[in-house]
Amino acid sequence: MRLDDEAESQNVEDRRGRGGGMRVGGGIGIGTIIIALAASYFFGINPMTIINGAQVLQGGTEQRQAPASAAPVDDQGGHFVRRVLGNTERTWQHIFQTQVGGQDYPAPKLVLFTDATQTACGTGQAAMGPFYCPQDRTVYIDLSFYRELRERFGASGDFAQAYVIAHEVGHHVQNVIGISDKYEAARARMSEARANALSVRLELQADCLAGVWANVAQQQNAKLIEPGDFEQGLNAAAAIGDDRLQRQSQGRVVPEAFTHGTSEQRQRWLKRGLTSGDIRQCDTFSAQSL
Repeated sequence: MRLDDEAESQNVEDRRGRGGGMRVGGGIGIGTIIIALAASYFFGINPMTIINGAQVLQGGTEQRQAPASAAPVDDQGGHFVRRVLGNTERTWQHIFQTQVGGQDYPAPKLVLFTDATQTACGTGQAAMGPFYCPQDRTVYIDLSFYRELRERFGASGDFAQAYVIAHEVGHHVQNVIGISDKYEAARARMSEARANALSVRLELQADCLAGVWANVAQQQNAKLIEPGDFEQGLNAAAAIGDDRLQRQSQGRVVPEAFTHGTSEQRQRWLKRGLTSGDIRQCDTFSAQSL
């Protein structure tokens, strides 16, 4: 990607140089579930492991976070994230104006952190991977995840990293246009297996929306996307498919436990967005086949 001419977003909060308290306690809400799904998404961790751990910690225990290391002087990662987020802001504003009834796009906030941080959805930790909290409309990312993406998952390149942000921004779009609320209402009435299947549709839609962003961004700036970029994104989508993560973590595949979709499904829906640039093509909830 060629991001040198992209203006950086002003909606980024850098907490990498801060310490601070992190309160753990209270009931198990959507924040814990989202974080658990994020862990399953990126690392093949059983979501119930995190949920059960949160239950054990109920009771208002106060924990303190060790001071995080300050942002590096040559902060290439921070500049990269700000430029990608800035592009998503401008691109989604255009998409909302042209495809979502002329609405204004309320941009999300993005928080850079190290190790752990407080969120409106509970305590976010680096080991859980990047995630979006609908309660504060914020994307959270510890940039060390990009090293994991490259070294553990074999997905390298600028566009692979941008896809991670664009996927989380896709969740923000779902939140803004009301899909997330409908999803939560439906999920609350379902068995675990059916809820997992519905989660797959939510996540695949976020993949498709990430593709829509890239398509429209390329239309607006032909120099932004370079040869091989889209292939990097598709490789990243395949690397974090549920089936591949389960094989890596437990040596077998359990389809009923999928929450994000197989590698093939993730590639398919990302590619659908990449080729169409049309959010109407991202209706995973009505699709007969994923």
